[in-house]
Order: sequence, then C-alpha cells, then structure tokens
Amino acid sequence: MKTVDLWFDPVCPWAWLASRWLLEVEAVRAVRTRFHVFSLALHNEGRSVDAWYRTWLDERWGPARVLLAAERAHGKEVLRDLYTALGTRLHRDKAPVDRATIVDALTSVGLPASLADTAGSTDLDEDLRAGNRAALDPIGEDLGVPAIHVDGNAFFGPVVSPLPRGEEAGRLWDGVLLVTGTPGFFELKRGRSSPVTA
Repeated sequence: MKTVDLWFDPVCPWAWLASRWLLEVEAVRAVRTRFHVFSLALHNEGRSVDAWYRTWLDERWGPARVLLAAERAHGKEVLRDLYTALGTRLHRDKAPVDRATIVDALTSVGLPASLADTAGSTDLDEDLRAGNRAALDPIGEDLGVPAIHVDGNAFFGPVVSPLPRGEEAGRLWDGVLLVTGTPGFFELKRGRSSPVTA
C-alpha cells in the first residue's frame, strides 16, 4: 500500500477535484491518501494578486482554520470525512462559505459545532504556516494546491476537470507518477479549455 500525502485548501476547486481523483485512485490502485490542511489565504498574504482574488481569499480564511482545529482536537483521520462533507457543500452544492455551511458539515460527521468558532481565530495560523511550508518546500514556493507527496516525490497538481473516474483515474495516476518521477522533469501544461466540474 502506497501512502499519498495531499495538501488542500477546502475552498480551492482544483484541490477538491484532485482529492476526489485520489479517492477514485484508491479504488483501483494500492494507495491510501492522507489529507493535510493548507491555507491559500495565508499563502498569498503579502503577495501581489488581482483585486478580485484578494477579496475572494479574504472571505475564505475560516474553512482551513476550522479543519486544522478539528484535526488538532480529534486526530488526522477526521480530515478525510470532514473535507468530504465541507467540500461537497462548497463545490458540488455551491453553498456559501459561511458559519452555517461549516456547522452543517461538522455536525454531519459527528464533530462539535463549536469548532466553527475557530474560523475567525488566528490561534492556529502559525501551524497553518508550518503546514504550507511542509507542502511547498519540496516543490516550490510559487505554487499552491493541490500539492501531492508520494515516495519522496512532490509536485503541484494535477489540475484536471472533469474528474476522471475508475480505471481512467488509475491511468492518470500511473502517468503522473511516471512523469513526476523522471529526474529533471518540471512542467507539462496546456491552456484550460473546460470549466471546473466535479
């Protein structure tokens, strides 16, 4: 069984799709995904970004803080189900990024609604910063999430939509491991021609 470490920000649609892809991969390859919280808001603090993106980020600090607080209080394994619950609401159901959505996700997986109080707290921001560094130190600070580490190999991506399923997901996994495991391989990219769809 191969362990795959995925860093995600719960509000990032590309990280969401990568996480759902890895769950598909788990069904067809001998892999198990470990989930780690990342904060895009923190990552982009002090960076020059488009005004719309800064506003978008500033409104979305809370979910990463809440998931990290849940992990600290209840263990790493809660992230898999809590991220699925919150991500389904945010990315599939298009629920607002607000306290009610967070509370709904928390209670749906048996976690206390009081964890939603951490959304506005900076108490764990240094831990978020450390998690961001753990994700990006091996791949490059100018990148973000999804960040994946496997067998000493680390990379950003894949950025893929629509979500590959079943053996198609497994073949993409095989290919990603092949190209990212090649010494000196840095980038393979093309313009995005389809919308983000799960």
